[in-house]
Amino acid sequence: MVLTSTVNVLLIEDNLAEARLLQEILKGAHLKQFNLCHVKRLEEGLQKVQQERFDIILLDLTLPDSAGLESLNPLLKLAPHIPIVVLTNTNDDDLAVEAVRRGAQDFLVKRHVTLELLVRSLCYAIERKQVAEELREMNEKLENRVQERTAELLKAKELNQLKTEFVSMLSHDFRNPLNTILLSAGLLEDSSDRLTKEQQLTYFQMIRTAIKDMDQLLTEVLIIGRADSGRLKLNPIPLNLKEFCQYIIDSFRINLIPSHQLIFNSQGNFEQGLWDENLLRHILNNLLGNAIKYSPEGGKIRVDLIEKGERVILSVEDQGIGIPLEDQQKLFKPFFRANNVENIAGTGLGLAIVQRCVETHGGQIEVKSQVGEGTTFIVTLPFIWEE
Repeated sequence: MVLTSTVNVLLIEDNLAEARLLQEILKGAHLKQFNLCHVKRLEEGLQKVQQERFDIILLDLTLPDSAGLESLNPLLKLAPHIPIVVLTNTNDDDLAVEAVRRGAQDFLVKRHVTLELLVRSLCYAIERKQVAEELREMNEKLENRVQERTAELLKAKELNQLKTEFVSMLSHDFRNPLNTILLSAGLLEDSSDRLTKEQQLTYFQMIRTAIKDMDQLLTEVLIIGRADSGRLKLNPIPLNLKEFCQYIIDSFRINLIPSHQLIFNSQGNFEQGLWDENLLRHILNNLLGNAIKYSPEGGKIRVDLIEKGERVILSVEDQGIGIPLEDQQKLFKPFFRANNVENIAGTGLGLAIVQRCVETHGGQIEVKSQVGEGTTFIVTLPFIWEE
């Protein structure tokens, strides 16, 4: 989590001497500049929050117009996005726990405040609040996506089967990222005072990665839903097909382990023609991703792009584990995975997406494979010309 170099702090404190002391302490900070706005009453603080932008609030619990943890409620209601650090003269663990339970990010005893403690508390409180907001927003997004997908399933051809598979997929493939999020969030909540900043940032990154995995899974399911409900549309644009394929392949080369070899060969003129860039990207990304995933170290992956009359033939060949003959007819079914993939991670959606993108582009796809020798996917697409 990256914080800006300037942090705007609203201090709600009726004791002028203590307010000045806090201001002097923050002046000693070197890595960040803290701009302190001081008010003496809760009502003044509520007005300031509506008038100016603050990154964090320092709240004293003994104010002339409010006392105790009840002071938190109007601030949280008015500005739930702003983290609050509570200040008190009492070293009371029960009060600290209750303050955090009610929504405060941290609890500081005034007589124990030092520059290091105060700066760390403010920065970590802002970081934790930002992560919480990201999780809340992502949760809303995921809920909307699930609702959208559910509505699409109601219109699908194989409604009952797809609903069953979707629920099964959610329970299985969402479990790992959800467990990562819950575990990391729990550690950040319960052990933040014992974790170094680097450890906290590691857990923040684990949460983000898990969220991205879940979002990617929902995106894949959404593509299947659009295709099966007839809403995956072809949007062709002028595109040099050879250069496009080369770009996608080069992006994969960057992340290949040294022992893998990715070979690209093209024959023909691909400077003219209209192609749907998004559909092609899904096709290539999934076929190449699978070829790499299921290939051993030292394996070669070959991509051929060949012009053949009014059609283009795109083939992706690997030297991987191969696909059992009895599984080849089911490859393009959503959520299906061959019985020899063992512990290799996957959702069973990639090839289903490829087939639907190929068909939307007016093409066909076939597979040739032998167990232990490798697999070749052959995609045939028609040229589309400008009128």
